[in-house]
Amino acid sequence: MIDVEHLTKWYGPVLAVDNISFHVERGSVVGFLGPNGAGKSTTLKIMTCYLPASSGRVTINGLDVLGDSLALRKQIGYMPESVPVYPEMRVCEYLMFRAALRDIPRRARRGAVARAAERCWLSGPEDMTRRRLGELSRGYRQRVGLAEVLLHNPPVLVLDEPTIGLDPAQIRSMRELIGELAGEHTVILSSHVLAEVEQTCSEIIIIAGGRLVAAGTSGELRQRVAGPSHVVAQVQGPAPGEIVRAIGCLKGVSTVQHSQRDDWTRLEIHSQANRDIRGAIFDLVRRKNWQLRELRRATPSLEDFFVQITYEQSMKQTG
Repeated sequence: MIDVEHLTKWYGPVLAVDNISFHVERGSVVGFLGPNGAGKSTTLKIMTCYLPASSGRVTINGLDVLGDSLALRKQIGYMPESVPVYPEMRVCEYLMFRAALRDIPRRARRGAVARAAERCWLSGPEDMTRRRLGELSRGYRQRVGLAEVLLHNPPVLVLDEPTIGLDPAQIRSMRELIGELAGEHTVILSSHVLAEVEQTCSEIIIIAGGRLVAAGTSGELRQRVAGPSHVVAQVQGPAPGEIVRAIGCLKGVSTVQHSQRDDWTRLEIHSQANRDIRGAIFDLVRRKNWQLRELRRATPSLEDFFVQITYEQSMKQTG
């Protein structure tokens, strides 16, 4: 669906995007991550025909962003981080104006505006469609921007920080809406809220210093930061050394680390081939008549991986 090949962008002497390549499957929701100044917004603007690349190629649904720009714009809905609006216009007037620019037939415009406004929580009991855009909060302006993106029902949606300015309930609603759009649309989502990306996106692409540094599912990226998951347990029983020896003898256990707090022994237990050994630990504690107040499988977070990989890239560039 989307192919980015050796994309490079210079701003005079500044290299903003450095030879990145990736592929996005049709109907997927992809998180596009990176620290400030990484080249995210520049890449998205090139993909949506707002900026020319210095070199490289981007094709979307078989259309080239440079040679087929006019045809391609009809298939893309782009929501920038700061939604540009006319503050003196009312929401309904603005959406009708944008529908006309999108070449939506006159007889179909009101229906398209009504559907987009309802989907983005602008109509209903608290009808915002008659309000002037200059009177709206940033969160409501974000909703107007998303409604404008959905007017022509494009197959590709590019959303740059779509939840900025939204309250927690609105963020949850936005996540649900993006989930509904998956399959029907291909979505590229840029955000600094990693938990939001992890819950919303099927795949994640990370760039830092203008370079692509990682790509994969959130599970694959988490595992790269600290290897396989491990089991954390808190046990109360005999001397810590005896607990460690007993658990260390269980089948599949490779290493056991422990610390002491009050009368409880906290254990970090690593297994061979990433086996889930929680059942064996529970059975052992029960047979020994020890006390157990924690038993869980711990995995590294996407935030851990993001911090590590972007730090490593910054060290490469400064070194």
